[in-house]
Amino acid sequence: QLQLVESGGGLVQPGGSLRLSCAASRFRLDYYAIGWFRQAPGKEREGVSCIISSDGSTYYADSVKGRFTISRDNAANTVVLQMNSLKPEDTAVYYCHAGPSNPFSRDYWGQGTQVTVSS
Repeated sequence: QLQLVESGGGLVQPGGSLRLSCAASRFRLDYYAIGWFRQAPGKEREGVSCIISSDGSTYYADSVKGRFTISRDNAANTVVLQMNSLKPEDTAVYYCHAGPSNPFSRDYWGQGTQVTVSS
């Protein structure tokens, strides 16, 4: 049973934009650090971006700095990854991860959403 779900993936041309969302079904995301990861065929999982729960700090992989933006929509209980100026190298399955600061709480992974950048 899925408790963390990504959406918003699809096919887009180079230079285009996509907006990915990560939504929790039964818990509040504002208590978790949220990370976005991606994995392309034949390659290792790569960290893309994360947002910290305590102070809201954000971090980005060098490959996406200036193009991607991570943010929270607490009213909707979602975390959004806005992806602009997309490149073919961004093609991958994108996953969100919720990591609690409380070590007695479990973490969560979403099922992934496919992003394909191609002309």
